[in-house]
Amino acid sequence: QVQLVESGGGLVQVGGSLRLSCAASGRTFSRYAMGWFRQAPGKEREFVAIVFIDSSVLYADSVKGRFTISRDNAKNTVYLQMNSLKPEDTAVYYCAVKVFSGRYYQPDQYDHWGQGTQVTVSS
Repeated sequence: QVQLVESGGGLVQVGGSLRLSCAASGRTFSRYAMGWFRQAPGKEREFVAIVFIDSSVLYADSVKGRFTISRDNAKNTVYLQMNSLKPEDTAVYYCAVKVFSGRYYQPDQYDHWGQGTQVTVSS
């Protein structure tokens, strides 16, 4: 069983940066793709980024060029470096394990969600 704990959220001004971390328990971390999602108040949870087993990555168009996802299998941790933050990036950010083989941007293809970390970008 994998448990995930996100950290690194906070309040930042427009144009600022934050680095989120997602620490995983369990020895099977390296066998799974890991994703970041976010959910703003009143909105559905949306895909942000994914890092696959071979460290290849994909991003939502809204964050491409500003966010960078990476993983450190030795530390059982996945990161999300967020630069040039905008007010529309404000949301609770979650990491999750992609356990099913369906579309990478669909939340129902993931399991073992963390508790989330709040990111607030002020203008």
